[in-house]
Amino acid sequence: MKASLYTLFDDQWRNHLLPLTFTRPVSELRCGILTIREKWERLLNTTISSWKTEDYLSEKYPQQEEKNQIFLNGHCCANATLAAQVATLNAKQGLRQGELIIAFFPENGNSPDSIETWIEITEPVRLIQKTWQLFHFSKEEMEADFQLLTHKRKSAVIPETVQTISSENIFIEAGAKLNFVTINASSGPVYIGCNTEIMEGTTIRGPFALCEHATVNMGARIYGPVTIGPHSKVGGELNTVIIHGYSNKGHDGFLGHSYIGEWCNLGASTNTSNLKNDYSEVKLWNYPSQRFLKTGLQFCGLIMGDHSKSGIQTMFNSGTVIGVGCNIHGSGYPRNFVPSFSNGGTHGFEEHPVRTVLNTAEKVMARRNVILTDTDKKIITSVFEQTKIYRRY
Repeated sequence: MKASLYTLFDDQWRNHLLPLTFTRPVSELRCGILTIREKWERLLNTTISSWKTEDYLSEKYPQQEEKNQIFLNGHCCANATLAAQVATLNAKQGLRQGELIIAFFPENGNSPDSIETWIEITEPVRLIQKTWQLFHFSKEEMEADFQLLTHKRKSAVIPETVQTISSENIFIEAGAKLNFVTINASSGPVYIGCNTEIMEGTTIRGPFALCEHATVNMGARIYGPVTIGPHSKVGGELNTVIIHGYSNKGHDGFLGHSYIGEWCNLGASTNTSNLKNDYSEVKLWNYPSQRFLKTGLQFCGLIMGDHSKSGIQTMFNSGTVIGVGCNIHGSGYPRNFVPSFSNGGTHGFEEHPVRTVLNTAEKVMARRNVILTDTDKKIITSVFEQTKIYRRY
């Protein structure tokens, strides 16, 4: 008996990925060019529209009820070998690495308790269990995703005005616009998605990905690995960055070793430190332990949740975590952990009312012809309630 449905599940590490997972299951996070779900879909040649996640997210990300389904770990960046093992699973079989469950095929229900045969995975599996791992693993994942996206396909012609190094590592989708741009793909592939635009004077060193309908403004300077998600706009200087989608960093300013969620906006001359002055290890706020934990990284910048904004000339210190629905402004560095729905800066913070965040979100999304649905409003309101305990100003 073979599976007819795949469901992605969040495991016990889900809360370590807050604030990014306040508004989505883990599998919807982007690492490399693709989201974790999209990697599984391409490798299994299927469409996945079933998630086992938090109750308050389940209206937007529902779990499909079907008898013959395989459950996939949404923290796992799939590869061809792993996908092949998943495809051969029969009922009552599962894959695991040590105590960590990677996939399982229950005979009934959605619990691994009925699994009779566990197959141990011997090859390394890349798991996303901490926020910083999303950009830390990005180079390898970008290279793998580039192969998935371009295999047996032909790139659009590179315009004559574009200067390139290692042009064989550059792939351009239909509808992309770029002129008087410099691209060096010798250190990693460069993927330019459909209906994108890279404006004049931009200099790019791979690996780099510009997802569909995204824009790079004039004179940007980009050091890979950098992924600009769909419908986003960037400018200035970027190094080792993932912008999930529908977010803007359109002006000058440095952003490094950072992950930016959806519907965020970084004001002009917003700058992020990704290295401490004493070159010591960066600590990052961890929600389950409610304290700052060592990352093992010397370079770590900003983690920003959905619907957060920064004013002009905002400065973020290395290892800063900004929650969902925040409005950061004023001179100087704000604290290294800003709870969700906070408004302020070094001069102090106050609660950013959920009605204000929702009103702003409606206006921002309407500009991209996207509707803030009642379901979205429920999720944001639920996050507001969940995060009250952190807003102790």
